[in-house]
Amino acid sequence: MKEVENLHARYAHALDDDRLEDWPNFFTERGVYRIATAENEARGLPLPVVYCEGRPMLRDRVQSLRHANIYEPQRYRHVISSVLIEEGKDFIKSASSFLVVRIMENGETMLFASGRYQDRISVKEMLYEERVVICDSRRFDTLLAIPL
Repeated sequence: MKEVENLHARYAHALDDDRLEDWPNFFTERGVYRIATAENEARGLPLPVVYCEGRPMLRDRVQSLRHANIYEPQRYRHVISSVLIEEGKDFIKSASSFLVVRIMENGETMLFASGRYQDRISVKEMLYEERVVICDSRRFDTLLAIPL
């Protein structure tokens, strides 16, 4: 479904272009964003690496990134695989794989994260009701600052 792929592409481009203030607008008002490791997800362990529920919490995370958190300047480049889609009446489930390359201010480039997105998308709004980012590794090189 073209609308789902377009949502994923706009999401990735917003993050890659440092338009973090746009990030909460990809979610429904009560949308959930969660980052977990594949190991914890497979074992049913509920503790996420990052958890945000609702646009106010998503906006607060962006404000923290801009004004409170201290981290080395960096940017991302997302590569997203073909999308598997399961359509329902009120929502769409989608699954895709991703790679995120991190580019540091000095130009150093490295593979930062790989994994899969598991999404529940509102048909009515064509926004994420839930985006679960399941990272293949349980280790992160540095502070997981920018959303994946």
